[in-house]
Amino acid sequence: MLDEKSIIYIVSDSIGETAEQVARAAAAQYGGIVSEIRRIPYVSEKQTIKEIISEAKAHNSIIVYTMVIPELKEYLENEAKDQGIIYVDIMGPVIDAISHITKAKPIYTPGIIRQLDEEYFKKVEAIEFAVKYDDGKDPRGIKKADVIILGVSRTSKTPLSMYLANKNLKVANIPLVPEVEPPKEIFDISSKKIFGLTSSPNKLNAIRQERLKALGLSFEANYANMDRILQELDYSEKIMKRIGCPVIDVTHKAIEETASIILRIMKGEN
Repeated sequence: MLDEKSIIYIVSDSIGETAEQVARAAAAQYGGIVSEIRRIPYVSEKQTIKEIISEAKAHNSIIVYTMVIPELKEYLENEAKDQGIIYVDIMGPVIDAISHITKAKPIYTPGIIRQLDEEYFKKVEAIEFAVKYDDGKDPRGIKKADVIILGVSRTSKTPLSMYLANKNLKVANIPLVPEVEPPKEIFDISSKKIFGLTSSPNKLNAIRQERLKALGLSFEANYANMDRILQELDYSEKIMKRIGCPVIDVTHKAIEETASIILRIMKGEN
């Protein structure tokens, strides 16, 4: 039975936060009778475990642990048993249960959930970046971006930006319009970060007509005029040549295909 001098040792081959939360929740049921909770994170050697067991034996202690590396987990259990110390495995039973129902083997990687959380927050940050710097809203994003997408209207800049953001890339996209000088920032950064998108005039004409239809506007609008489209494409080609960036024809490409090309180029692949 735990008394006022009782200590709970939290042992983990990762940060040990999960085990500590469980231990504190359990200890709270005893009205403060547990005097201390000691967390020992990132345990990677048997000698460390041996020292913890020796210290725990000198007190009225239990060991609560989240060890996923089988060799260290087994060593801790054997040492605790030999010294008559109560030990509680927080994750083991759940891991075993999942293995039983899935017939799969765990990867035994300490701290994997924290790594997954970091990936998640990187993705969220990249998506927020893509929204903030979509359609040339703020040219300051150009120098902060991992990728800059250029192109005339309806070349799928925004959906491509969002797709790449889901790959944890910070993307800014800039519309190219003959009457508007592009941000000077695109000429100040490496052309390796910039990708131009182009499409066939007929495809753009069809897409823009559909856009006008959706907005309840006339097909006669300059936006879908073929001469206007040719003018825009000619202007965008000159800008892209001036920058010296790769140009991708998206006429018959899905977003995934275009993104794949960009990722391959960024990795230095052909």
